[in-house]
Amino acid sequence: MHADETAIDLSLVRRLLGAQFPQWADRPLARVDSAGTSNAMYRLGADMVVRLPRVAGAAGDVAKEHRWLPRLAPALPTAVPLPLGKGEPAAGYPFPWSVYSWLVGENPVVGRVAEPELLAEDLAAFLAALHGVDPTGGPPSYRSEPLVARDAATRDALGSLPGEVDADAATAVWQAALRASERSGPAVWIHADLQPGNLLTTGGRLGAVIDFGCLGVGDPAVDLIVAWYVLPAAGRRVFRAAVAADDAAWARGRGWALSVALMELRYYRDTNPRMAAIARHVLRELLAGDGADAG
Repeated sequence: MHADETAIDLSLVRRLLGAQFPQWADRPLARVDSAGTSNAMYRLGADMVVRLPRVAGAAGDVAKEHRWLPRLAPALPTAVPLPLGKGEPAAGYPFPWSVYSWLVGENPVVGRVAEPELLAEDLAAFLAALHGVDPTGGPPSYRSEPLVARDAATRDALGSLPGEVDADAATAVWQAALRASERSGPAVWIHADLQPGNLLTTGGRLGAVIDFGCLGVGDPAVDLIVAWYVLPAAGRRVFRAAVAADDAAWARGRGWALSVALMELRYYRDTNPRMAAIARHVLRELLAGDGADAG
């Protein structure tokens, strides 16, 4: 997927475990099939997972997650990964890496969410708790910049997708997001990447939230992207009411979803069909509009 991606395979993971965590080295180990783009994952026994950054840009997230996830977890109504061990570069592998608790569940399938209204309520409850945690000392999120700082890159991505996206409709959504007033309150904790691959559901309900690589403090409107990345229109209306998003926040959330989806579609359309398909779905949802987007 990436020009600078580090080669990772089962043999490497076994060598790393054997050298640094010999107490776990004899456990069964299997690669996890995932649409994840920043990390490779290997299930370790029944209750752990090894997570290794693919690229240098993801390596810095390891220390952040090990520091902050144990502090955030007690305040959240939904399970999150708990770090069990922090590995160091070795055996030709250049980055720090992690062993986490394994969390049970399935990624929601866009367009086929079983309980959209209930999932919407669960997502809103998770965000209310996360956004309410004291942000003192928290780092800026990977997506903490104002939308205007993404203007040129977003328009460039749109221009690179002729025939893929209704340019006029996308531009209208983007311009509305840029016109929306900025949030006046302080930055809060945000996940900033609430996509299907970063959510686990059980029985249609939210069971866990994973991959906190974009974690940090910023505008909570960034977390509204889940409304289009995961929820259908009916769930989106329930979600908007539950998070009490005003018109300006909702417009910024739509702008974030549009910008992220455009850039992901351009980047992954030839290398990650699953991510590209999700991005196309998001863009269709955004540009179709529905009652939740009124205002």
